[in-house]
Amino acid sequence: MLLAALAASVFLGVVATLGDFTWAYWNVRHTTVYGVIHGAVFCLAIGSAIGLRTGRLIPAAVAGPLVGMIAAGVFYMLAPLMRMGAMFPAWMLLWICFALLQRHLKAEPMAHAIARGLAAAVLSGAAFYLISGIWTDRSGAAPNYLRNFLYWTFAFVPGFLSLFFEIPSRIASRRPGSDA
Repeated sequence: MLLAALAASVFLGVVATLGDFTWAYWNVRHTTVYGVIHGAVFCLAIGSAIGLRTGRLIPAAVAGPLVGMIAAGVFYMLAPLMRMGAMFPAWMLLWICFALLQRHLKAEPMAHAIARGLAAAVLSGAAFYLISGIWTDRSGAAPNYLRNFLYWTFAFVPGFLSLFFEIPSRIASRRPGSDA
């Protein structure tokens, strides 16, 4: 579980850093359309990581961009009120949606999925907050892609740990006549 979460986090760190590079290198002007496309591609990678873990790559890869478009839509709806702070509820919603997707792929109890989603949202949301300066701490210098990769990887670890954590099955109820 730990290795899978770390591998998924490193993979997403690469994908997110490539996204940062694309925006900066080609000087992409931030528009809603480009932001939604970015979110869809970003979440294709998250969905794929979950799909690999559950053994259901294709359905997860198809659902990933939909989650990305939903999260990006929430960001753009909240941005007029919250500015860049809208990233945090969108980021947290993303993890809750992926926990529900994983529930569908693994057929786990809804209570487990909700617990996973909330843990991923809060813990990864806190990590995301800690790295959020990668967009605002620029003093005219070129982006530091190694730093971005490390920050992104860090931000994904709590989310994937929450999603991939194995929740033990309930202990079988005690049967009459058992010595347990």
